[in-house]
Amino acid sequence: MNPRFSALNLIQVRKKSTPIERPSRPSEIFGKNVFNKKMMKHYLSKEVYLELKRSIDQGDTIKREISGPVANAIKAWAMDLGATHFTHWFQPLTGLAAEKHDSFLELSDDEAIDKFSGNELVQQEPDASSFPNGGLRSTFEARGYTAWDCSSPVFIFENAYGKTLCIPTIFVSYTGESLDFKIPLLKSMHKLDQAATAVCQYFDPTVERVSPTLGAEQEYFLIDEAFFTLRPDLLLTGRTVFGAAPARGQQLDDHYFGSIPERVFAFMTELEHDAHKLGIPLKTRHNEVAPGQFECAPRFEEINVAIDHTQLLMDLIDRTAQKHNLRALLHEKPFARINGSGKHNNWSMSTDGGKNLLSPGTNPQENLMFLVFFTTVIKAVHEYADLLRASIGSAGNDHRLGANEAPPAIISAFIGSQLTKVLDDIIKPPRRTKKDAPNPYLKLGISKIPELFLDNTDRNRTSPFAFTGNKFEFRAVGSSANSARPMIILNTIVAQQLMDFKKQVDAKINRGRKQDAAILDVIKDYIKTSEAIRFEGDGYSDAWVKEAESRGLSNIKKTPHAMDAYLKEKAVKLFTDQEIFTESEIHARYEVFMDHYLNKVSIEADIIADLAMTSIIPAALTYQKSLIHTVKASKDIGLKRSAVGAQQELIEEIGELVGKTMNLNKKLTKARKKAESQPETGDQAKYYADEVIPFFDQIREQVDALEMLIPDDAWPLPKYREMLFVK
Repeated sequence: MNPRFSALNLIQVRKKSTPIERPSRPSEIFGKNVFNKKMMKHYLSKEVYLELKRSIDQGDTIKREISGPVANAIKAWAMDLGATHFTHWFQPLTGLAAEKHDSFLELSDDEAIDKFSGNELVQQEPDASSFPNGGLRSTFEARGYTAWDCSSPVFIFENAYGKTLCIPTIFVSYTGESLDFKIPLLKSMHKLDQAATAVCQYFDPTVERVSPTLGAEQEYFLIDEAFFTLRPDLLLTGRTVFGAAPARGQQLDDHYFGSIPERVFAFMTELEHDAHKLGIPLKTRHNEVAPGQFECAPRFEEINVAIDHTQLLMDLIDRTAQKHNLRALLHEKPFARINGSGKHNNWSMSTDGGKNLLSPGTNPQENLMFLVFFTTVIKAVHEYADLLRASIGSAGNDHRLGANEAPPAIISAFIGSQLTKVLDDIIKPPRRTKKDAPNPYLKLGISKIPELFLDNTDRNRTSPFAFTGNKFEFRAVGSSANSARPMIILNTIVAQQLMDFKKQVDAKINRGRKQDAAILDVIKDYIKTSEAIRFEGDGYSDAWVKEAESRGLSNIKKTPHAMDAYLKEKAVKLFTDQEIFTESEIHARYEVFMDHYLNKVSIEADIIADLAMTSIIPAALTYQKSLIHTVKASKDIGLKRSAVGAQQELIEEIGELVGKTMNLNKKLTKARKKAESQPETGDQAKYYADEVIPFFDQIREQVDALEMLIPDDAWPLPKYREMLFVK
């Protein structure tokens, strides 16, 4: 039997997941597997608890003298919950999480004991030689260090076979270079805190700390495991390199927010249960636009913890799906011609008093403060748009950007008609007459400052960077991305712009300008000089591409070319001035990202050639051979040529498609050899993007045409209609 049909039969007889007992209230289990402040109070002495809390709240390094008592408390808590091992959980430049498990088991005088020391909590030494480093380390230089990031809570990861204590850590080389995403993220948060707090104190001297916050929506596809195992392209690349469009895709708009299939509902319920135990505040679940596509979204958290949680969540999605005989696809574009998946990063800033700096307030000073932060963020996006574009670049996201569900590669900011009017009125205050109708604006009560509308923006799904009421939504981030990468950039550019803002305002005040007037002067300048980045229309339209070009905005569609932004003098100065990266770390990341892109597309090229030559063409030739026998037999019994004409045309069409596929595959191989002869990794990646990848779609066109000609029972790969609709 055709393996496809066997898979379909298997799905029909699968047993439904057995419901497990759930608490009636999510709050009953939330954070159960997290060493949170409640657990700290229970397991630590008051003195040690207060010292640890101070380190966490202020972002300080934990003192060595309390590391032992803290380690003992964490071990006791973890073992009470059944943990047997511990790991330093870190985020190397692969973009994924990494872990090496060690047992609590130790031997003392031949007696087995359970031990976990302060040194083991605070620092470990995993092998650093095989992680991406961009030339910072030689292969034979294996030493690297992980160190506890106490600002992110310790947690226990569990499955059916055991529980492991996980300690979030940074990852640094023996010579001190950052080898992960967490170190630069923490640095960017610190710089943003310093810059934003200084600006806040114009308005509220009691503000002592500002934290960037994040809520990252996660989109994904679910398909049956039986189909997944029959698709080598999905198994090795995360996307289908071949697949004809089904008769029905997403054109009926009936999947979006539709009734969740029961099997998927079972998966979602278990996912939420496990996520809540880990302290991940999942709030929303729903069907997305494409058939087989879904989304979950958490509440806002401080950005460091939020990113740890998004990394954990991706792991949970994958593991939980397999428990339900499903496979989760986190690739940005697993299926052609229908929506891909993003990880919309909803970013804001919050003071230690709980004030959201991107939310209009209830009094004039709060609204002026809102305008300062609002216009400064837009100015930062304008100044560093190419760097933001580079931060979301990947082989997967290149398939998605500019399609019908994702913003284009042109970075622009959407703020809505009401806030556009506010900014326009700041530049040129409107004249009001007694006949003007009253309006629902918030009064600022400050001379020359316009009024703010309460419901200040609509939504724009085509904008890569949209203001949505009290936050900016960076919609261009891909679904498989580690959000730390774009958030490092966003934090850093906003920190730099806030520093520039304060310098400009202080200079005006020192020349005798009153504070509010000086602030307004700089706001006006930012509105004028960043106007080109603001766009309210349809980002998918051809007209916008032309208009963006006339505005001087870049439209860099291919990741290898976008990555050049990291090496520009302006970016290097930004990173080094803000002490986020050294120059060697900048170049290392460029090399790592280019190498990652190159490896991804090389694997895709291999699987395209493999599937075409070993699965598709043999199936086509087998069917063609059967047609030839049919035609020959028909002629042998005296049928007229007209009676077999259609079969002969089909034989010729299959032959032409097979011939084109083989010829294009030869050209692909030739282009790959030329790419590999390029001197540098960056040159190879660019050659792949420009000269090799175009063959991917050309080969796909021939293969997809063959799929529409070959009998259903002879086609070797699961089809789109099966993977997307059979659950």
